[in-house]
Amino acid sequence: MSDFWERHGIAVHLRWGFVALTLLMIGDGIESGFLSPYLDERGFGSGQVSLLWTVYGFVVAIAAWLAGALAEAFGPRRVMLVGVAVWVVFEIAFLAALAQGAFAWMLVSFGVRGIGYPLFAFGFLVWVATDTPERARGRAVGWYWFFAILGLGVLSSYYAGLVIPVIGELATLASSLAFVVAGGLMLVFLVRARPSDPAASGAGLRSILTAVTIVVENPRVGVGGVVRVINTLGFYAFVVFLTTFMVRDVGLSTAQWQTVWGTMLLANILANCVFGYVGDRFGRVPTVAWCGGLACAISVPAFYYVPALLGPNFWAILVVAVVYGAALSGFVPLSAILPSLAPRHVGSAVAILNLGAGISQFLGPAVAALVVPIGVAGTLWVISGIYVVGIALTHLLRTPTAPDAAPPQDVEVATPERTAS
Repeated sequence: MSDFWERHGIAVHLRWGFVALTLLMIGDGIESGFLSPYLDERGFGSGQVSLLWTVYGFVVAIAAWLAGALAEAFGPRRVMLVGVAVWVVFEIAFLAALAQGAFAWMLVSFGVRGIGYPLFAFGFLVWVATDTPERARGRAVGWYWFFAILGLGVLSSYYAGLVIPVIGELATLASSLAFVVAGGLMLVFLVRARPSDPAASGAGLRSILTAVTIVVENPRVGVGGVVRVINTLGFYAFVVFLTTFMVRDVGLSTAQWQTVWGTMLLANILANCVFGYVGDRFGRVPTVAWCGGLACAISVPAFYYVPALLGPNFWAILVVAVVYGAALSGFVPLSAILPSLAPRHVGSAVAILNLGAGISQFLGPAVAALVVPIGVAGTLWVISGIYVVGIALTHLLRTPTAPDAAPPQDVEVATPERTAS
């Protein structure tokens, strides 16, 4: 059985970690679909709600960046446990502040809680990247993103939709604690380091500094971070204008567009693990460049030209969305490429990936706001052009020892962060 897990890129001692990750991401994602309207019903203004999410997003971006460095310094398991503790303590504080209507305390507790899930989720990503043999790392990170997004974007939404009519919004928010605690307990009792793993170095400050300096010492890691920004920049830009365009101008109903959007995310989840295998088999850099960058560059303008040619054709637009959702997963091998570029600083490399994801979430809406005045078609072409730039940058990530060069044997990295406790 152990050979089965290893063959699919899942280290045997980490297999329950993927389940724990899913549980924690369910708990963290329960609120995403209804918290804003619920706060509106409770009398909080749109400005307050926006400020709450802005502070939260900023903290998440910084914590995601630091998670890799901290996992490298102190061991992923310790960092993940701290993440669980922070999440639980400040979620309880947030619920208490919400029940009292104390916005200032809500802002503080919700913001600090944003430290929790990145420490857990991205600490585990470092663990996966470090404890997986080189040849199977693409599959491993593919499964990582599959389980993470399954919990955060799919199961959490279904769960909230089922239980809110029964127990109400506040109790549903409180129930998220059960999922996070369950994930933490699973980490404590079922996920262990390999007995042969060395102890963590404890070089905290040095590792955190490396998460900053690595882009100078190893410019390819910085390039990989830029490609990660490009990966989801279009997705976050779409949030600003694409829904309005499809409903108001194209003529889809809101329900139809929600179905399109949800199916796009489902395609993304399923393709996450697929492109992990594709990258390991055919090369990770080509997979990112062509299955990710080129497919995104082609499918993005199609959101305008397909309805321009066929009108509000639900099925045709759905096909475009599925292609784009799958193409976003073509970038999954980045999570294997960057650790390979910096085998002695896997945590720092993952930190740059995480920082790129956070920057993408900020830049996407900003790019859309800047170029939307030129029209939807022009905006989509600008985004498409950015993906083309990403193709060129991706080819800079090739190295003589990269998986694409077909190394003769597995390379298993032995670094300080491989310890769990």
